[in-house]
Amino acid sequence: MPTGFAPVPSAGRYRIANATLPAVLVDAQLPAAGDGLIRADIEIDGATIAAIRAPGETAETGLPVLDMDGGMAWPGFVDMHTHIDKGHIWPRMPNPDGTFMGALESVGKDREANWSAGDVTRRMDFALRCAHAHGTVLLRTHLDSLDPQHRISWPVFAEMRDRWAGRIDLQAVSLFPIDAALDTAYLAEIAALVKKHGGILGCVTFMHPDLDTLLDTIIRTATDYGLDLDFHTDETQEPAERSLRHIADAALRNGFSGDIVCGHCCSLSRQPDDEARETIARVAEAGIAIVSLPLCNMYLQDRHAGRTPRSRGVTMLHELRAAGVEIAVASDNTRDPFYAYGDLDMMEVFRETVRIGQLDHPFGDWPQIAASAPGRIIGRADRGVLRAGAPADIVLFRGRDWTELLARPQSDRTVLRNGRPIGVTVPDYRELDDLF
Repeated sequence: MPTGFAPVPSAGRYRIANATLPAVLVDAQLPAAGDGLIRADIEIDGATIAAIRAPGETAETGLPVLDMDGGMAWPGFVDMHTHIDKGHIWPRMPNPDGTFMGALESVGKDREANWSAGDVTRRMDFALRCAHAHGTVLLRTHLDSLDPQHRISWPVFAEMRDRWAGRIDLQAVSLFPIDAALDTAYLAEIAALVKKHGGILGCVTFMHPDLDTLLDTIIRTATDYGLDLDFHTDETQEPAERSLRHIADAALRNGFSGDIVCGHCCSLSRQPDDEARETIARVAEAGIAIVSLPLCNMYLQDRHAGRTPRSRGVTMLHELRAAGVEIAVASDNTRDPFYAYGDLDMMEVFRETVRIGQLDHPFGDWPQIAASAPGRIIGRADRGVLRAGAPADIVLFRGRDWTELLARPQSDRTVLRNGRPIGVTVPDYRELDDLF
């Protein structure tokens, strides 16, 4: 147990007392404690949150108590953009120069040489154990789906989803360059495979000469198969990369009724203000959600040997939110050529995004980008929020306010699933040594 925490009561009914909660992540009306925080007691009944009340306002006396002494309580995290099929290959295939092109080349080599079903299974399971230990309850992963990898990784994902049911809910998105859609037989095969596994159709967009035609094809295919869409979009510092605007126009042009997510969207912040505002307005009109991946993009972008990076590699979070666009952040890659670090810890992602994107003073409703907002975006509004009647999936921190919470890694957190501590820690990297 973390230093300073009393043990979680063993009784089926107990109260988490004197906790601090981000107001935006709580479905209850409670007195404000300043800067987007509230104080509350959380009553647990078995696997369920029975009630969230003002401190001391209990309907039942004599309940065992876990006194938080002002420490924070968050709902289980939602990590909506990851790559657990790539994760943890760095020891055998590092990125020689840390650049995006170096990452593409290194991943391609490793995929062709090593990504058997057994290899992908081992690394996926390791990644999910990391996410579970940190408190994630819902995770969406992109799966490299170029031929023949799609026939390997999608069945492995289906097995992982079944194996991890009740711990982490899993979703998957296909990943291929959009020009692969020129092969209509391949696109039909991918769409059928995604449909079979209850996934999302996705690809990497870029300024291809036939981009609009390709987007129309992708959108029509998604419509025909009843699939939502999730794009890798403008993951670059080049202002000329404008596929986000093309996606918004294509969605409106085709009257697409499904959900669309666009990830990265970094070049938006490099474009003239007037152009960026027009694109953001179009994105809002099309109902597209945006997920930013700050850790990975800060690592990769504006990297030149011997030169200090000038750009942050993060999309226009403040402006998108002001325009009414639903936004979130996520982990992206972990210990692979696209990002040498990371551990699928959404508190780390939130902490670093606050620093990188200046999401503070005031914090307001920014905490939702790591929990309730991604839950809504990927169709699980039941996740990432604390409410009476919901599963008691809660992450407890010693930090009592924002500066305490975000000053340290919070590695002494306690993760509750169904009201009980999960009793696990992050796995040791040595478990994967035989793969390398």
